[in-house]
Amino acid sequence: MGKDVIVACDFSSAEAVYGFLDKFTGETKPFVKIGMELYYAKGPQIVRQIKARGHKIFLDLKLHDIPNTVKKAMAVLSGLDVDIVNLHAAGTTAMMEAALEGLTRPDGTRPLLIAVTQLTSTDQQSMERDLLIHKPMDQVVLHYAETAKKAGLDGVVCSPLEAGKVHERCGAEFLTVTPGVRFADGDKGDQKRVMTPAEAKKIGSDYIVVGRPITAAADPVAAYQQCVAEFVD
Repeated sequence: MGKDVIVACDFSSAEAVYGFLDKFTGETKPFVKIGMELYYAKGPQIVRQIKARGHKIFLDLKLHDIPNTVKKAMAVLSGLDVDIVNLHAAGTTAMMEAALEGLTRPDGTRPLLIAVTQLTSTDQQSMERDLLIHKPMDQVVLHYAETAKKAGLDGVVCSPLEAGKVHERCGAEFLTVTPGVRFADGDKGDQKRVMTPAEAKKIGSDYIVVGRPITAAADPVAAYQQCVAEFVD
């Protein structure tokens, strides 16, 4: 997979997500992220239906539980034919290794598996106050990335601010999937660590995840095309 823009389809109903996807006509089939809101509302069937429409899918459920539970859950998710799934790196090496085992099908194929380092809504202050993690954010993210790589994962979710450093530490082939991307004149919302698509490209992000700047735009297709122009082209 090369660089791509992943559109966060954070809708609560099938009608809303199909209304959005129907705006993209012809051969344009955006890579989409299905998160907790839509998955919990509509279940695995919505994943199958969107996949049948020709979209690549990042299933963003951020699993985090004991290794055996995550292994069994990943075995179920592997049957949905998605392209990327994720979990929390904070679940430890044992959990990540179990997830990889569960996700791998009998024929050896599997979706890409990536680990969330620190959420882009988390800043240094909240990490120290709420999580009792007192190391610098960059150091924490890089440690989680190294742990994920050693566990055999394909990459991490991190902010664009850390993507270049993750590649330096873990190699160019280790994927960085970066939320927290906003247009230069856009609202940051609840994101704390953000960049524009052009800045994310320059610093080395492999995939950017963009939600409201596209889905809530007056012209979502034009916003998506602008994002692709800044990040991919």
